[in-house]
Amino acid sequence: MPDWIINLFGMSYREIWTFTNIFAHLREAFTGFSFKGFIASMVAVCDLLTMLLFSAPVPPRGQELNLDDYQLVFYDEFDQEELDTDDWYVRNVGPVRCGYHSASQVEVKDGNLIITGEYLENGEFGAGWYTSAVALKERYKNGYFEIRCKANPSKVFWSAFWLQSSNPYQPEISQGGVGGAEIDIFESAHYGEAFGHCVFSAIHCSGVDGKTEGIDSLILGFYRDGDVSEYNTYGLEWTEDEYIFYINGVETTRSSFGNGVSQVEQDVIISLEIPVNDITGLNRDTFETQYVVDYVKIYQK
Repeated sequence: MPDWIINLFGMSYREIWTFTNIFAHLREAFTGFSFKGFIASMVAVCDLLTMLLFSAPVPPRGQELNLDDYQLVFYDEFDQEELDTDDWYVRNVGPVRCGYHSASQVEVKDGNLIITGEYLENGEFGAGWYTSAVALKERYKNGYFEIRCKANPSKVFWSAFWLQSSNPYQPEISQGGVGGAEIDIFESAHYGEAFGHCVFSAIHCSGVDGKTEGIDSLILGFYRDGDVSEYNTYGLEWTEDEYIFYINGVETTRSSFGNGVSQVEQDVIISLEIPVNDITGLNRDTFETQYVVDYVKIYQK
């Protein structure tokens, strides 16, 4: 979409993504050669218009997941008594944004990994808001990555499952994503607000088309398939050519944003994120939110 239109109307990421996809589906509808394709494109346009006008997320409508050519190379169903530190570690312990990451916020209970966000008066690093993140010690390149989880129901903290290379925010390292990227398989933010009952996916890298500064980002859409605070699966199929995103085994979108897909091994991360700015409007004495993970599975060809 032309920059002058974006600037003229002050369009947000969501609006830019929506308009771009409306035009793409309209082009498909009127240049295709099948009645079925025309109907599918028009249904997609209706979904997108609903998103634009009423802040309603789009349901997944793509291909169904097919793992026939894959084999399971890692899984954790969290059926032990504590986090398996042979596989996982607590990531970025210490100050993070306007709070702290601490191992105290991670537990394994009743077959789930649970990360809790709350205010602690006597926390590991003093009084403040606490949460956490865990990552696999082994890095992976290509394959299918899936989590089954309940995203936390909070307007402030948000759940995420993502991949990250060593430093995708340095242009000379990322090289437009081929040298590494941040791939947000799903994030669930602002739960309970008008557009909050959904998840979104994104890709972040730097150095696209030779740029020497700044971060290049693409929001890949806003989706919902059931209540995000109940169990759903979120997946990413990372191939040699593109990233394909899934919810509950149905494709939401695909992309090769940047100069191409990452060609390096990346961290696999589960995190309950905390905002950049000070948290206001929450009762420090009573507020608590939890990100509940049933399993993580990784498949490769």
